Amino acid sequence: MKSRRHFVRDLGIGAGAVSLAPLAGAAAAARVVIVGGGFAGASCARALREFAPAIQVTLVEPKKTYTACPFSNLVIAGQRGLAQQEFDYRGVVRSGVEVLHRSAVDIDPVGRRVRLDDGAELAYDRLVVAPGIEIRWGALEGYDEAAAERMPHAWQAGAQTLLLRRQLEAMPDGGLAVIAAPAAPYRCPPGPYERASLIAAYLKRAKPRSKLLILDAKDSFSKKPLFMQGWKQLYGDLIEWQGASDGAAPAAVDAGGMRLLTDFDEFRPDVANVIPPQRAGFIARRADLSDASGWCPIVARSFESTRQPGIHVIGDAAIANAMPKSAFAANAQGKLCAVQVARLLAGEEPVDTTLLNTCYSYVDTDYAISVAGVYRPQGDSWRSLDGAGGTSPLDADADARRREADYAADWFDTITGQVFG
Repeated sequence: MKSRRHFVRDLGIGAGAVSLAPLAGAAAAARVVIVGGGFAGASCARALREFAPAIQVTLVEPKKTYTACPFSNLVIAGQRGLAQQEFDYRGVVRSGVEVLHRSAVDIDPVGRRVRLDDGAELAYDRLVVAPGIEIRWGALEGYDEAAAERMPHAWQAGAQTLLLRRQLEAMPDGGLAVIAAPAAPYRCPPGPYERASLIAAYLKRAKPRSKLLILDAKDSFSKKPLFMQGWKQLYGDLIEWQGASDGAAPAAVDAGGMRLLTDFDEFRPDVANVIPPQRAGFIARRADLSDASGWCPIVARSFESTRQPGIHVIGDAAIANAMPKSAFAANAQGKLCAVQVARLLAGEEPVDTTLLNTCYSYVDTDYAISVAGVYRPQGDSWRSLDGAGGTSPLDADADARRREADYAADWFDTITGQVFG
């Protein structure tokens, strides 16, 4: 098993990058406001305090408890409690960050002010926006907030996670569960397939005559050969995957009739997990940070918005090109953004460096696989470095898969401790 120190190193900015040693010359009067307290925003806030302790850092986050999406598929499968996904902000406060549990409702990029839902305004010298995702209600015909109460997406951890878990528990043995997977981009590219794996593990134990069908808007997905191999080994024909070329792209839902439609077929599952199209969170659109894609274009090296100077966008909301929308990537982006913001406030140029991403996925509770990537800004975008990174080997033995499951658990404990502890 990797040591905790090993994971702390891995969760940092890539090898050869600038360190987080305090930066001399950062203006004591500089004010940075960060909107959004997930893995990206909270990481950025804490890194700023470490890298430039003279800067005043305020984190705006409406929720007092953060519910992490990584590992929430284990909650759905009954292998983990939701309380294990919940983290407060006491550690962030102890690091010297001012945390305001309010919602940001508007941004004035000219006057450099953020307006909160209680009418208060926060002035800033640099603003970091990390709003995560929101569901694009109606982008899939028939799928709205009411439909999500019958066909949960469970793509924002919390009540929806528990709703999907209860529905699976209530499903009869011999029933049909369907996962509708969206076209890219979306939060956590391998997430639907890890979810399918863990639901299959639950069904195999508790409802072995049941079937799980994946209707996918894509023909390929992250770690596909590894998932397919694991499904065949562990679940036989319990899981069936159909892609876009099979005519399986979800086209519409009828929540009242529990119907899920493609262009060619109609399905009536007992449980429907509909993962719909997504976009950057509300405040990004309100501040004109997002483009027609629904996501936020940035200057790769600094994460500064190409649409609003002085505002940086990190995490799932940003268009980071080859970098996936993952917790690991959000953490790394938050740290690097802190470095770049501090340098800009000190009158220095942003630095060039690499960022890392590693994504673990469970195929069963003691069987995990992973993909890793190394990224560097090239021109206007983040690009993968050729020859760096890779996936778990095919045909690895059970001990190797078990070790990866241990690594995944270490990763989660380390990143959540680092960000919220």
